Formats: sequence, C-alpha cells, structure tokens
Amino acid sequence: MKLYYSHNLNPRVAVAVARHLESPVQFSRARPFHPAHMEAFRKINPNTRVPVLVDGALTLWETDAIACRLSEVAGSDFWRTGAETAEMIMWISWGTHHLTRAADPVYFERIVRPQFSEQVMDPAELEEPLREFRQHGAILDAYLAGHEWLVGGRISYADFRVATSLPFAARAGLPLDEFANVRRWHDQLWALPAWSAPFEGLATD
Repeated sequence: MKLYYSHNLNPRVAVAVARHLESPVQFSRARPFHPAHMEAFRKINPNTRVPVLVDGALTLWETDAIACRLSEVAGSDFWRTGAETAEMIMWISWGTHHLTRAADPVYFERIVRPQFSEQVMDPAELEEPLREFRQHGAILDAYLAGHEWLVGGRISYADFRVATSLPFAARAGLPLDEFANVRRWHDQLWALPAWSAPFEGLATD
C-alpha cells in the first residue's frame, strides 16, 4: 500500500492514523497542485488532492475512507463497528462540518497563506470563524467534562478526526486554552507519537 500525503490538515490525520495503527504503507510526499505533477496525479485522484491510499487495485481518495480501510487491514476497532458505529460517525461528521470548518479559514490565513503570499487578511474577517470555533469548542468541552474519549471510553478515529485542527492551535491563534476539558483530551492525544509527530522520519521537502 502507498499513502500519498502532504503536511496539511487532512493528510496529517491520514498519516497519523497509519502511524497509530502501524499500517504497512509506503509514505509518499505529494504535490498534486505543482504544474509539473498535476496531470500525473490526476490519474491517481481526479480531484488532485491528498491524502490518497493506493491498495492494489483499490484507490481511496478521502481521509475518512482511508482511516476505515487501514483499521480494517489492522484488524483494529479504532474504526468502530457494531453498536458504536453511528456514534463514531456522528462525531466524525460533527468535527468535519463544525469545529474543523470553523478553524479552517484561520489556519489558512495564519499558517498556509504566509508560505506563498504577503497578502494579509483583514483581522475582522476572522472574527466570525473564531466565534464559531468558540461556539463549537464549548459544545465539545461540555461533552468531554463527562468523557475521557469521544466514543465508548477508549480512543477511536473520532478522536483523531475531531482534533484535526488542534495541533495547529497555537500557531493559528485558535483559543484552545479557553476549554479545559478539550485541552485535557487533546493532551492525551498529544502523548501519542503518531499524533504529535506523524511526519517523524518522513520527507519534509
């Protein structure tokens, strides 16, 4: 199996899953938007995005599908099945469409854009995403007041997915420290090398 990745939000999650599950994958740093690479990469993923998992004749484009497949290969319950599946998918969907969506423009403007442009967004344009991040952060914080992990009292892919943006909180200025329970929960994740240093030993250029 080969996992194509970059250092951005979703590929980081896919690499962290592979590292956490000790998946038998070859990691390949990809630049699908590079003019010299785009057409070739389009044959792997017509969306020209990463991550992509190539597993024999099977090619999977999306982070959640990749996590599902790697958990299946590992014989792990990291991707829950049975009675906990619906709850796990609820958190995956919530994290993607609420917490991470709120964090994404802040991450882009404060971390990604400075890598290729000197243009600076009016700080007022980030007020709404930060308000939404606080709104959703409060919901997560209240839930975590009574739970160690999101699903079933033990770590699952839901934890990785909901935390997608949080490794970048300090650099992006996301107000993670306002939520003590979220901070405690993410500190547990951060204690896992697969989460805190997923690219250790991999290509960085």
